Amino acid sequence: MQNPVIILGAQQLGTAALDIFNSNSVVVYCFLDDKKDLQQQEINNVSVMSSTEDGEFLKLIGKKCDVFVAVEDSAARKGLINMLKDEYKVVPVNAIHKFSAVSEYAWLGHGNMVAAGAIVNNNAKIGDNCVIQSRALVDTNAEIADFVQIGAGAIINSEVKVEEGAYIGSGAVIVSGVKIGKNARVGAGSVVVADVPAKATVFGNPAAAIK
Repeated sequence: MQNPVIILGAQQLGTAALDIFNSNSVVVYCFLDDKKDLQQQEINNVSVMSSTEDGEFLKLIGKKCDVFVAVEDSAARKGLINMLKDEYKVVPVNAIHKFSAVSEYAWLGHGNMVAAGAIVNNNAKIGDNCVIQSRALVDTNAEIADFVQIGAGAIINSEVKVEEGAYIGSGAVIVSGVKIGKNARVGAGSVVVADVPAKATVFGNPAAAIK
């Protein structure tokens, strides 16, 4: 039986993570969130106990509880994950929905969210702290680096490489063999047929840079 989980972040990603843990009958001990008006409230029957920096709750992590970081802001997520690693010597667990399909021959790092209906096929590689939303597909031999977000229904075809911090919008299609650069953004519904440079934003079918 997996330890109870403390979720850092009680907003959209946090409630999605709660749903995932519930699907696997994993107890969520509480939420921690820095938004004052959420604290001491209940969200989907789980209490938001305090802020994400409350040492009284954080000291439970790695001993009595596991942790998942579901903060919306990417920079804040990175900061919390680094703090957990440096100060508490722990890394977040994966949150993989019961009704997703992850091949036993896929490779996943730590702290990833794989939502309901998502598919990760054989020999795909997922780094750390990625978010793969509902019904997204990561196909055979695709490589997803750390802190990548893949929107609902997006298709990452075989042999695609997505570098750290990239964002793939809902329903986007990345054609086989394409490389998405670090911190690049692909708009929802786009069809990407050529490499996307680091930090670029592309949109459309075929996707083109937005200047």
